[in-house]
Amino acid sequence: MSQASIRAEQPTAGEQEAGPVVELRGVSVDFDGPPVLEDISFSVAPGETRVLLGPAGVGKSVLLKLIIGLLRPRKGTIHLFGEEISGLPEEKLFSLRVRAGMVFQESALFDSLTVRDNVAYQLIQERTPDDVIDSRVHEALRFVGLEETFNLYPASLSGGMKRRVAIARALIHEPELILYDSPTGGLDPVTSTTIIELIVKQRDVHSTPSLLVTHRLQDAFTLCNHRFDVEKDHMVPLPDGETNPNTTFLMLDEGRLILDGSLHDLVHTDNKFVREFLE
Repeated sequence: MSQASIRAEQPTAGEQEAGPVVELRGVSVDFDGPPVLEDISFSVAPGETRVLLGPAGVGKSVLLKLIIGLLRPRKGTIHLFGEEISGLPEEKLFSLRVRAGMVFQESALFDSLTVRDNVAYQLIQERTPDDVIDSRVHEALRFVGLEETFNLYPASLSGGMKRRVAIARALIHEPELILYDSPTGGLDPVTSTTIIELIVKQRDVHSTPSLLVTHRLQDAFTLCNHRFDVEKDHMVPLPDGETNPNTTFLMLDEGRLILDGSLHDLVHTDNKFVREFLE
């Protein structure tokens, strides 16, 4: 196996038919200094969950901002929902962004707004009728197990609850893609497991393609080794030796993609940096 485990460029038959939800080809970016990301190429297929691993400062969050057009690459192309976005004006990017849900680091809730208005923020901007907003917010909060927080303010919520509200906000538009930026960062292990369970639930119940950024290996392995049991209403481990075939891994080091593959590829790579990260 080569030092960087890179998947074959040819998509599967299903991917050829539907096309990737996100596709980056040769993307590089810098901020008047050394490259932050250099020659990055990968895709997210319909129904696929990609876990982007790497230590702090390697460009993981920058990559998410590139995907939704908050940053522009120095070179390369980025396709979002089949449209090349690198040169699109802001007004045309907006209609693509609303098709994606974003869970920001530290939740990024508005302290002056209730949970209801935080979750419904985009719907309010679109002048959606109040009764429709209330119904959809209740549904989103029910999904994350926080319907009782409808009229509360973020200041009264724990860190884990804020993160779950942020996930509800990302789901309010029934997104075609979800981007998770370190959703368990700063949380205790029990609360982190609750957040990952919600991500597994969204993956398995709605098959929403997603890209999750994390430096926590436990999050990555839990996603790969568990499924959501609808009847039991919680996630359960897969049988020994089984992994979720639609959950795959990416790893960055010094701005370059050094691994793109399955859990088996991740665990058995001979790349020194990846081995040290795993240990």
